Amino acid sequence: MVTKAQFEEPAGEDQPAGYRTYKRAVSPYERFLEEEGIPIFRGIGVYDTRQMEMGPWKRLGGRGTYLYLDGLADVKGMFVQEVPAGGASNATKQMDGEFFLVIEGRGTTEVWREGSTKKQTFEWQPGTLFMAPLNAWHRHVNATSAPALLLASNNAPPVFNIYQSQQFIFDNPYDASLRLTDAEDFFKPQAELERDEVRGRAAIRSNVFPDIITCELPLDNQRAPGFRRIQPYFNGFIRDAGTGGFVAQYPSGRYSKAHYHQSGAVLVCLRGKGYSYNWRIEHSPTPWANGHGEEVKIQEYIPGGLVAAAPGGGNWFHQHFSAGAEPLRIINYWGGPSGRWGQADDESGSDEVRAGNIYGINEGGRSIHYWMEDPHIRNYYAGRLRKEDVKFDMAESLYQQP
Repeated sequence: MVTKAQFEEPAGEDQPAGYRTYKRAVSPYERFLEEEGIPIFRGIGVYDTRQMEMGPWKRLGGRGTYLYLDGLADVKGMFVQEVPAGGASNATKQMDGEFFLVIEGRGTTEVWREGSTKKQTFEWQPGTLFMAPLNAWHRHVNATSAPALLLASNNAPPVFNIYQSQQFIFDNPYDASLRLTDAEDFFKPQAELERDEVRGRAAIRSNVFPDIITCELPLDNQRAPGFRRIQPYFNGFIRDAGTGGFVAQYPSGRYSKAHYHQSGAVLVCLRGKGYSYNWRIEHSPTPWANGHGEEVKIQEYIPGGLVAAAPGGGNWFHQHFSAGAEPLRIINYWGGPSGRWGQADDESGSDEVRAGNIYGINEGGRSIHYWMEDPHIRNYYAGRLRKEDVKFDMAESLYQQP
């Protein structure tokens, strides 16, 4: 029985009702995380997920930890799951989209619908990206003598916060055929490129991507000269702005233009090493020159590390740097639909949205052209490369106003 506190009206018309200060309400998703009984990491990023503290996980088996990243509280959930050596995770299903990226290990995942005797099985290795279809049973089987490590991303926060029922989420009779069919090639990797219907950039449609670490990426050039990118499409989702996520690569010795958008993007390092800057829009395109350099956040990462782009509720400038001898490859790790649609940062109401990566903030876009950026950014980066004995490979013409 819920204990109800008695309400008292203010003593006079010059007194407001209620508390003058009060504690932030804890969301249903946050309460669920606490009940799971495993560690919860809070922050903007992680240098390497292999180094994270993990605890025994009764629901999934093995060990794990939750990532409660800054700015993602109501958008995206993430966790690291360890599958025991020579063992398997517990079979689970849920009414939220769930995606897995293999950090370490080799094995298989079994997927099946409620009441079906047909199990579909596919193999995975480091760099495999796949989806656990909505409300389909699945379990991961480790084929090696060492623990396997998987990084998961989902849209659990809005689902938990809307329905507020673990029974609805984990014990729902809904037929999983919306995103899982009995087709023999459902989990057969696909390799045919197509054009993203909204942005016109490279895309590929599949339900499992065997190796996003070493696969070829088409030239894109939007974020930086020589930038490569591809958009994964998953079965059952509308093929436009609702799909989200991409795999991308920055050449060695180069870095992205700073840009801004809402919270939600999480960049996971797949190859190489790098770092990211994050700073508030109100600190201007030149935070060091304007005395706000100490408030710029920097996150270092190696393969398996990650950073939440645009923390603190979103619309922060962020910028990514390839800091090693080999190219920096990352995945902007999707977690499924969040309820946002289209270009959420566009407030003009127009049907035509300027490509925020191409157009600068002086042109109605969301990027800071290199010639507009704070000089500290270039100087610091060049110094980092010298320590690595890596050539600075940005053309001088990029820093000259056209």
